[in-house]
Amino acid sequence: MASVLCRCVRSSGLRAGQPAREMATLKEISNRLKSVKNIQKITKSMKMVSAAKFARAERDLKPARAFGAGANVLYDRVQPEESDRVDPEAQNIMLVLSSDRGLCGAIHSSVVKSVRAELAETKEKTSLMVLGDKARQMLQKQHSDKFIVTFNEYGRMPPTFSDASFVAQQLLESEMPFTKGTIFYNRFKSVVAFQASQMGFISPGALSKADSLSVYDSVDASVLENYTEFSLAALVYGAMKDGAAAEQSSRMTAMEGASKNAGEMISTLTLKFNRTRQAVITRELIEIISGASALE
Repeated sequence: MASVLCRCVRSSGLRAGQPAREMATLKEISNRLKSVKNIQKITKSMKMVSAAKFARAERDLKPARAFGAGANVLYDRVQPEESDRVDPEAQNIMLVLSSDRGLCGAIHSSVVKSVRAELAETKEKTSLMVLGDKARQMLQKQHSDKFIVTFNEYGRMPPTFSDASFVAQQLLESEMPFTKGTIFYNRFKSVVAFQASQMGFISPGALSKADSLSVYDSVDASVLENYTEFSLAALVYGAMKDGAAAEQSSRMTAMEGASKNAGEMISTLTLKFNRTRQAVITRELIEIISGASALE
């Protein structure tokens, strides 16, 4: 009996104590299948969370846009040439809005791409204020010398007007004198679409000397300064809300695509696992039948 079993082992090309290759492959496929199923559970959960956050962000976006649009009217009435002649040595500030969180498609790279294109074209002295670690990491290698202030711990909670006020305060109190600036952000268009956009603003000093305000007999300096600070905070607030809605919609779309891809991979791995298991069973049956035939 032992000699027959030895002949069966030799005929299968295996050594004593060596596991079958198909069994090892089955274990690998099983582990891979389990891993992909866990990933699919995570992506589905993230999609549901992003959908809930997107519903809130979209609900808050309409009134926030009114803030930004109202503030933007002030800066649109001041012609660029009026502000440029205030201080020729003053710098141009770029405020880049992103967040600390990823897994949301090209939401951050689109803003960074727009910033890089603007930096390549402009000949002015430019400084960067970056909100969010994602944009900071992308811009740090080439333009770290232009950073004046960076913000982190942003994107986990919905943006508030207090956050926008703090950013505007840091912008106005920065050591780098500036005449004008640009806000780079993602403008929400639909659930599946967003657009990298820009909004311009000018400093309070440039605004007070603009010819567009000369139609008024007298403008109190403190009132104008307070109004300028509020307008800048409102402008940043509107851009933050736009970016938050675009980020949540992009993350929801990305997680939906990831869940779909995981489902396709699960189907492929399941089919491969069943075929491999059937091959192992067939081979074992052949070996058993061969052994029984040798005993006769």
